[in-house]
Amino acid sequence: MKNIHRNIEFIKNTVNSAKNTSVVVELIAVTKTFPYQCILEALKCEIKHIGESKIKEALPKFEQLGSSLVGITKHFIGHLQSNKVKKAVENFDLIHSLDSVKLAGSISLYAANIDKLQNCLIEVKVSQEITKTGVNPNYVEDFYKQCLSIPNILIKGLMVIAPYSDNPEDSRPYFKQVYNLFENIRKSYGSSEFNILSMGMSDDYKIAVEEGATMIRIGSAIFGKRNYGNK
Repeated sequence: MKNIHRNIEFIKNTVNSAKNTSVVVELIAVTKTFPYQCILEALKCEIKHIGESKIKEALPKFEQLGSSLVGITKHFIGHLQSNKVKKAVENFDLIHSLDSVKLAGSISLYAANIDKLQNCLIEVKVSQEITKTGVNPNYVEDFYKQCLSIPNILIKGLMVIAPYSDNPEDSRPYFKQVYNLFENIRKSYGSSEFNILSMGMSDDYKIAVEEGATMIRIGSAIFGKRNYGNK
């Protein structure tokens, strides 16, 4: 844990040097598999956003953190299964993985039940891997238009995960592609609410920032190597 502060400072400095504009780039500390003590340490370093990908893992940590989470934005960044939607809506501020009209309708239903406007990002699928989820880039704008008529959800932008590669530069064309989608929708529909482009993780966040990301999702580069056996 002693390296968390140093790692966060390094990432912030890297982001500031990589930005092409004055746009604010929000840093999400991805806390999956890490204990709540690590999250507390990150919060001491002025982290204002935390991300989790599994409801079952996240909720006990949220309970342990208690009032420490006041003022902290909680992001759900994993694939959202239908039986987990209710808990996601109740406990997360921004859902990064909206990928179907059916899921949008389910989110809308549970959000309406608690009188909430649920912020969401459309996940764009740029990988050919069958196991990856998201909306085909060719259909993202049509899907966005469909979501505009669904109550109790607000589409705040796009999210993408570039295919894994040992070379971070390989992510660049995917980030360029999704940035262009983001800009086209933003300009075409003139929505000031559509302002988040979530892309870039521990290995390729610098490339993502250079290509216009407004939000990056960083886990191991902050907290160290994950131990999936001790979740």
